[in-house]
Amino acid sequence: MLEANNISYAHRKFSILENIDVAVNYGELLVIVGPNGAGKSTLLSLLANEMDKHTDPIFFKKKTFKNWDSKELAHSKAKFSQSNSHDIPLTVKDVVLMGRYPYFNSIPHTTDHDAALKAMEETDVVYLSAREYNSLSGGEKQRVHLARVLAQLDNAIEQKLVFLDEPLNNLDVLHQHRILHTIKNFTERGHTAVMVLHDLNLAAQFADKVMLLKKGKIVAHDVPAKVFTKEIISRVYNFPCTVCANPVNQNPLIIFGT
Repeated sequence: MLEANNISYAHRKFSILENIDVAVNYGELLVIVGPNGAGKSTLLSLLANEMDKHTDPIFFKKKTFKNWDSKELAHSKAKFSQSNSHDIPLTVKDVVLMGRYPYFNSIPHTTDHDAALKAMEETDVVYLSAREYNSLSGGEKQRVHLARVLAQLDNAIEQKLVFLDEPLNNLDVLHQHRILHTIKNFTERGHTAVMVLHDLNLAAQFADKVMLLKKGKIVAHDVPAKVFTKEIISRVYNFPCTVCANPVNQNPLIIFGT
């Protein structure tokens, strides 16, 4: 679904990404991990076509982004960002309906309201629908914007793509797992997700593939069991760890400080 080769990016002559190759299959959840400053969010923004700072094109469904119709692209691709406005003088439902802007001109249709409600149910914010967005906690705002992104991709198009930059920030354990299960269900229907996470154990539990970055370069890109080894993690994070099998699902379980 998504393919890019030789991605490099520098800011004021400081190299942030060097020669990154990415290929993400249909129905795959790729999780990008790495220490602070590894280039994770920059890579995600480049892949999502938010930064035009590289030479080689990125292909989404075998087409470069410039060859997509903008409306069709908005129906097929969406991105959740770390940074969202803290001052939005709208109700929660109206913020979620912003995700439906590609589908109506001035007045939302019944299908738009239905998509917004479905997305709010998936992110557990229905009870907040009439609240002013500015009155919410950080975690509640996070879930509202996730609902907005999900509402944007609620259509009949097959094989859609979503980018998520640290979607679990400010969320409690219950909502972290609820959101990850929602994303996993999305990919199991044939869609694709590329996500940046800091929690290695959650990445190990939910990812189909993991890309581990350090200082703008790929250290490992494979299934979680081959990326999350004691040797690789200790070297990349410069911190001791033990890796064992998760007793629930046999995925890698990483314990730091031992």
